[in-house]
Amino acid sequence: MMNTLSSSARRSITKTITRTAEFVSPMHPDKICDRISDAILDAHLRKDPQARVAVDVAGGHGTIFITGEVTSRARVDVVKIAHQIAGEEYEIIERITQQSPEIARGVDVGGAGDQGIMVGYACAETPEYLPLEYVLARDLCRYLFERHPFDGKTQITVEIKYGAKGNFIDAHIKHIVISWSKVPTKQLCADLTFWINDLPKNIVVDKRTGVSINPAGDWNTNGFDADSGLTGRKLIVDNYGPRVPIGGGAFSGKDGTKVDRSAAYYARKIAIDYLQKYDAHEVYVYISYALGRVEPVDAAAFIDGKAHAVTEYDLSPQGIIKELDLTKPQYAERAKWGHFSC
Repeated sequence: MMNTLSSSARRSITKTITRTAEFVSPMHPDKICDRISDAILDAHLRKDPQARVAVDVAGGHGTIFITGEVTSRARVDVVKIAHQIAGEEYEIIERITQQSPEIARGVDVGGAGDQGIMVGYACAETPEYLPLEYVLARDLCRYLFERHPFDGKTQITVEIKYGAKGNFIDAHIKHIVISWSKVPTKQLCADLTFWINDLPKNIVVDKRTGVSINPAGDWNTNGFDADSGLTGRKLIVDNYGPRVPIGGGAFSGKDGTKVDRSAAYYARKIAIDYLQKYDAHEVYVYISYALGRVEPVDAAAFIDGKAHAVTEYDLSPQGIIKELDLTKPQYAERAKWGHFSC
């Protein structure tokens, strides 16, 4: 059947999509582990910018286990670092060895420290070029943590209205979930009200908005006393929220030769570059590597759904490390609020 809509009518067509994202506080068990891993990395880089570090942490119920591979001229007191972040009451078990010679021989010639697919993303919905639902969940979590620095989570479901070309118009928050330890529900309700009052006018909260605050009741047992944690278990929080696919590699505890981290950071830079250059609404960038190879296996971008070859960048691990200054200590702070929020 022939489309009888006028061109002006077609331009005015909008669509509404419901999206949800969560965020966790820096005192969540998984985030404590991420922060310890990245604090150990930072400590090595302060003394040895060429250190190769891949450290994982598992913690819970009185014990913190630190393991991984480190090749560095620096001497780092990992027990002290873990205690500074988690508290003095934990037993620390450390099992760290040097990077294996098989991996090292590929990295020594400038090759990637691992295989994998890294995804970069940018959209025009927010000033940070991040998905709106992710930014809202993160900002609410940060707002609460500044007032109550304890273990907690936030989650926001939002109906986002887009124009015919994919441009963001406005949004309605459908539901807000807050689970926060050591804070009475009544206080969290008051905090939420203040946060809502500062939202932009195109983000609507009204009587249709559902709110769930400590839905299982107020709670005080938190952190490693309530649950175990593990480095890299909050990958979606670390990236862009569930809207955007990820390659699957964790960031925390890894130096820049690990393309899980460095190429993901660079793919994000490329996505922002293209978003600005082409005045786009949404950009995805995919870069894949093979262990020990200098150049990527593949690099491609999709700008508002259209394929675009990525050819104008130095995508070698050493080129990325140099351009993004990834030998500089910076990672423990990134582990707190999302790696692309900085």
